[in-house]
Amino acid sequence: MLSFKGMRFPTDVILVCIRWYAAYPLSYRHIEEMMRERGVSVDHSTINRWAIHFLPVIEKLSRKHKRPVGTSWRMDETYIKVKGAWKY
Repeated sequence: MLSFKGMRFPTDVILVCIRWYAAYPLSYRHIEEMMRERGVSVDHSTINRWAIHFLPVIEKLSRKHKRPVGTSWRMDETYIKVKGAWKY
């Protein structure tokens, strides 16, 4: 489970930084700059530590909700009704 105990920043700030880093091709310095524009002063090395700490935990938690891979089905031969007549 995600534990934010002892963190200096609010949970929302940490999760937003982690989401931006994981979802978009941004560097830690870019995220630092974006957070500064929003009035939050956070260092890029702090964001790096958050990523190292939280990304594996978030990945493990999100794996439970992923759909299984490889459950394919095939439809080779079928008959359908076209204008009232069955066609192959």
